[in-house]
This record gives sequence, C-alpha cells and structure tokens, in this order.
Amino acid sequence: MPQLEASAAIDFRSESYQDAYSRINAIVIEGEQEAHENYTKLADFLPDSKDQLHSLAKMESRHKKGFEACGRNLSVTPDMEFAGRFFSQLHRNFQDAASQGNIVTCLLIQSLIIECFAIAAYNIYIPVADDFARKITEGVVKDEYSHLNFGEEWLKAHFEESKAELEAANRQNLPIVWQMLNQVEDDARVLGMEKEALVEDFMIQYGEALSNIGFTNRDVMRLSAMGLAAV
Repeated sequence: MPQLEASAAIDFRSESYQDAYSRINAIVIEGEQEAHENYTKLADFLPDSKDQLHSLAKMESRHKKGFEACGRNLSVTPDMEFAGRFFSQLHRNFQDAASQGNIVTCLLIQSLIIECFAIAAYNIYIPVADDFARKITEGVVKDEYSHLNFGEEWLKAHFEESKAELEAANRQNLPIVWQMLNQVEDDARVLGMEKEALVEDFMIQYGEALSNIGFTNRDVMRLSAMGLAAV
C-alpha cells in the first residue's frame, strides 16, 4: 500500500500511536535543539561565516518550536529523556571534536550526518503525518537542505586538506546512525515509516553530499559501507 494511502488508515489518537509518537516527536525536538547548539558553536570557529551560522541556528530553534506544537496538537508529551540518550553518542563526539578544534569532524556530524538523517526522516514521515504535522514538516525539510548545503560548500572548498579527517570522522560516526535507526525501528513503523525506506533515503542524501564535496563514486561506496559495521 502506498504511503500516501497509509496515512488515511492511521489512528493518530490511538494509545499505540501516541506512545510511539512520544519518542519520535522527542527525537526531532532534541535534534533541532542540538543543531541549534552545534551551529552556534561552529560560529565561534568560523568567524567569516558567523552571521550565516547564527541564522541557521535560529532556524533550528524555530523548527524545534514547530515540532513542539505538533506534539501538543496530538496531546502527546515528548519523552525528552529518551531523546537525550538517543543522541548521546553523536552529541559526545561533536563536543569532543569541538574541544579539539576539529571543525571538519564537527561539520561532518552536524551538516552531513544529522542533516541527512533529518531530511530522510522528514521525507518518509510527511506522507503518513497528520495534517498539522505535515504542514510543519514540509516547511522544515526545505530549510534543512540549506543547512546541508552550508556544510557541503565549506567542505568542498577545503576538500584536499579535509579529506583524511572526513574519512576518519565518517568511520567513527556513520555506524552510530545505524544504531539510532535500529533503536526506533518499531516506533517508526507504528507511525507508518519503514526502516528500509529511512535507510535508503538517508544513504541517497548522504552519498550525494559526499559526492558534492569531492569524493569519487568509488570513495562514496567505500565510505557508505562503513555504516554497515553497526548492523
């Protein structure tokens, strides 16, 4: 059954849906909050792009408020404790990289991995969302492409000197995405989102980003395969 038809069969007020939504909604709220903090931190490292990064950070705060409204619309309280644990490894890795001044690693985590993860999730969610959440999410996903583009453009301009660090950061962080997807597989399915579709969309977004930066098709396949270490 096509996803567009699936949303008509979903009972958004059922106990099982609201239970699963409490965790998925918390994840997107936490993701937008972490993105806000990460772009604010990056602005300290990249003074030439300070205004643009602060603008991206403010955008993420607006997204967070939008997703908080989605939860209120369904009378769901987001499970923020779960969401904090969900992002803990990527959060810790970003903080560690920032403390060492590893801008390339920070950009890979936030502007590539997290943005591609968000875009994939929103793309798969939109067809099965309730009407209120669909409108919010459609607006958010358009913005996320501009955030992804910032990271791509910066890394493309610094590709040669960044390549080794990018490969190391990819090896460290891409497997975490698979672990994250495995954690929410059951909840996502309750919302009408299949894990296979999420994985496929993420890999397309992430592969295109790596290609846009300057990696060859062979490199992209090699780097993408590193995520399978977590399967």
